[in-house]
Amino acid sequence: MDTTIAIPRMELLQVADAVAREKSIDRDEVLVAMEQAIQKAGRSKYGHEHDIRANIDRKTGEIKLTRVREVVEAIENEATQILVKDAQRRDPGLKAGDLIVDELPPIDFGRIAAQTAKQVIVQKVRESERKRQYEEFKDRKGEIINGLVKRVEFGNITVDLGRGEAMLRRDELLPRETFRSGDRVRALIYDVREEARGPQIFLSRTHPDFMAKLFAQEVPEIYDGIIEIKSVARDPGSRAKIAVISRDSSIDPVGACVGMRGSRVQAVVGELQGEKIDIIPWSQDHATFVVNALAPAEVAKVVLDEDSGRIEVVVPDDQLSLAIGRRGQNVRLASQLTGFDIDILTEAQESERRQEEFRTRSQMFMDALDVDDVIAHLLVTEGFSSIDEVAYVPIEDLSSIEGFDEDVAAELKTRAQAWLEAEEQRMVERRKELGVADDVAEIERLTPAMLVALGEKGVKTLDDLADLAADELTDDKDGILKDFDLSLDEANAVIMAARAHWFEGEGKAAS
Repeated sequence: MDTTIAIPRMELLQVADAVAREKSIDRDEVLVAMEQAIQKAGRSKYGHEHDIRANIDRKTGEIKLTRVREVVEAIENEATQILVKDAQRRDPGLKAGDLIVDELPPIDFGRIAAQTAKQVIVQKVRESERKRQYEEFKDRKGEIINGLVKRVEFGNITVDLGRGEAMLRRDELLPRETFRSGDRVRALIYDVREEARGPQIFLSRTHPDFMAKLFAQEVPEIYDGIIEIKSVARDPGSRAKIAVISRDSSIDPVGACVGMRGSRVQAVVGELQGEKIDIIPWSQDHATFVVNALAPAEVAKVVLDEDSGRIEVVVPDDQLSLAIGRRGQNVRLASQLTGFDIDILTEAQESERRQEEFRTRSQMFMDALDVDDVIAHLLVTEGFSSIDEVAYVPIEDLSSIEGFDEDVAAELKTRAQAWLEAEEQRMVERRKELGVADDVAEIERLTPAMLVALGEKGVKTLDDLADLAADELTDDKDGILKDFDLSLDEANAVIMAARAHWFEGEGKAAS
């Protein structure tokens, strides 16, 4: 039976080829979309409950329309199923689970059917186009791409990439930067997401990687891997810092990035609308790196605390404003570049602070050990900062201090230990006054002073402590035990110990 629909066969293939070329998608995907459109038209004529299928011959363009039914033992849907006994009348070899394919006569597309088919084809082609676009751009995150401004809406720019469209949002543009329709734009692909309305490609001109990629385009040594960009910090449109290191000792990384008479760095500055760029030599030594990052300010001294991620920088009095920068810009960028929180002090401020620390520690030793200011000053000068250190340091270390002998050292140790015992007893009594339970005090790692701190914050029972999170104990700003040397892991162990009684009943029940 001739089942060809009244459409010129080769013309159908020509249309499919044209659409495939125009939309840059596979020809077979266009033909599949056409088959689905024909199926929809067929179901409109023969009934939507039927399983109507269309097939287009990929070589001749011939269209065949068929109805498919499944052979079953008991019918649930007469439109798509047929009993085994009825099927075997047509072919004795058929059994349950087989499919019967009936060819259908050709249909003529009416105006409504043709319009419906067109909508299906357009929708399917659009879906294929979106899929192709996502597959093409999903692995191109981090690339710099050139495009044409297609339209500008409320400051957001739609960019034509040739084989797709991308969005350059207003907050990803440099300050005071404007584009008009038809302008060329260069930006970084920083995200590609597959959403219900199709793939969304997001561009940025403010992302730190945009500057890094621009340098890679302008500096061959970076592209070849001889020079590596270790980190970038930007205040978009105003100023930036970039840290570089050379794998070849004969090549100066800063000079290579600057270029002959500044040609290379100026090319990047021009693309970024005049953004000032400080090129910093990266160093494995954190203190050296921070000093370099604060350029052009001069640094007198650096005190590094790697555990807390903070670094204290002392600068000459006349360098303070330069080190901080306009509105804190220089120190903020240096902090982003190095990953450290940077505190800046002048030499005068540091000297005043050290004198205050010296006075405070000296007074502490005078009060706790009942000694005069001379002995207290000697202890502070030798680096002692707490009573514990005096109590437990080897006696030889104390007696080696100029002006001390073994008798003085032994007496100091005795007084320090006696003060610690009295302080511990005072803390135990204070803990009991606050009502902190004895079973909380039995938790390992919690000292009497810590128990008092907990009690003053209302944490008095195992349940009170068990309800806390570790950072509530250790947080630098609001942590209950922030003044004590308690790590996050130790805090977690303390909280788990407090929760142990919650699970004792479960263990007994299981046994």
